Amino acid sequence: MFSRHNERNAKTKDPYLAFKSVLVPVNGSEASNMAVEFACTLAKRNKGKVHVVHVIEVRRSLPLDADLVAEAQRGEDILSQAETVAKRQDFEIEGDLLQARDAGHAIVDEAIERHADAIVL
Repeated sequence: MFSRHNERNAKTKDPYLAFKSVLVPVNGSEASNMAVEFACTLAKRNKGKVHVVHVIEVRRSLPLDADLVAEAQRGEDILSQAETVAKRQDFEIEGDLLQARDAGHAIVDEAIERHADAIVL
């Protein structure tokens, strides 16, 4: 788990209580489902939000906005699976499907854009 160290975290005795915005990249594995479950637990403590993303890595031989139907359908299924995990925790999440050349950069960019306090992997 990556977390942003800021004044809000420093003033809290339990640093996990400071997470209001958590980003979780998902790939459909059991580990990513466990990460969604953990993120929901963290966010519930502070009435925060969980945002899940699935990144489709686009080969350099294709345009970045290529229509990758099979990959997009698999990504939507993975996001639905994450929503199911969150519902079992009685928690509602937001999800996005991203296309990028590199998943790592896309995840960090998304965390910055959403002002995420933590990335749970």
